[in-house]
Amino acid sequence: PLDNKEETAAAKLTQPCLGEALSISDLECSLCIRMFFEPVTTPCGHTFCKECLERCLDHRPNCPLCKQSLREYLKAGRYSPTVLLQDIMLAAFPTQLAERRELHRAEMAELSNLTKNIPIFVCTMSFPGIPCPLHVFEPRYRLMIRRCQESGSRRFGMCIYENGKSFADYGCMLEIRQVELLADGRSLVDTIGRQRFRVLSRGHRDGYHTADIEYLEDKKVSGEELQELQCLHESTYRLAQRFCEHGDLTSRHILMQHGPLPEKEEDIQASADGPTWCWWLISILPLDPSYQLSLLSCTSLRARLSQLQHILTALLQQPP
Repeated sequence: PLDNKEETAAAKLTQPCLGEALSISDLECSLCIRMFFEPVTTPCGHTFCKECLERCLDHRPNCPLCKQSLREYLKAGRYSPTVLLQDIMLAAFPTQLAERRELHRAEMAELSNLTKNIPIFVCTMSFPGIPCPLHVFEPRYRLMIRRCQESGSRRFGMCIYENGKSFADYGCMLEIRQVELLADGRSLVDTIGRQRFRVLSRGHRDGYHTADIEYLEDKKVSGEELQELQCLHESTYRLAQRFCEHGDLTSRHILMQHGPLPEKEEDIQASADGPTWCWWLISILPLDPSYQLSLLSCTSLRARLSQLQHILTALLQQPP
């Protein structure tokens, strides 16, 4: 009888080598024509890269090859990798698989850059420190949100549309806190405003806008100027409190939606964007978006507080 070593050798001789039985084209995704990356197999038996399939399902809930409905598959929201196929690729083509992974890693690194080619959601005004709930249904934005999560940055820029341009010159970075995926692929995305930015140049990627940006910072003041700024800050905050307590019914309704006026910060120059309560106020006041935009782009806390004082005084003088 053969001992174990001879048995293994005999088995090797009778089994054709995986690499000889398969060619690299057998392991290509029919959508991106590259080697499978995180292959998933649909209930109808077709295999694609997970990312490629998700992009197709953003547009319609059918198999890209046989057009069979994948609504139930989409509803489950979970794509389990085809483990056997991954094992085969690793055994037969380890070098090519390593190259494919490296390519994916490079693409993710490019997507996680937070000043170059950042994704831009063109929709609404958003502000530092202020929650911004979004309903995402357009295929291009579904892709964008997914990429922000997968790249690990969890951030994208929010700008409003501006006449004559694809979007405004100033915006606010949003950080994804939570994504609730709905059964048909739409999602409810809970985000919060982070830094303000200025757009340096505009671009596109796979249907959505992108931009190279620079972040904005309030100019710091000291000495006598700082004392004056603190007095202005105190008096404006008191006006904001009065407005929240004595405002009309519409403002009461707004307060129920947005919660109470945020606490006053001790160090008014601690953040590059200034006190959060100012942004909260700007987001709830009945202001034109173009005026909100001018306040967002302003890098003088003094100027911003003066404007707010002016607006609050006018609103408090209105008859109820």
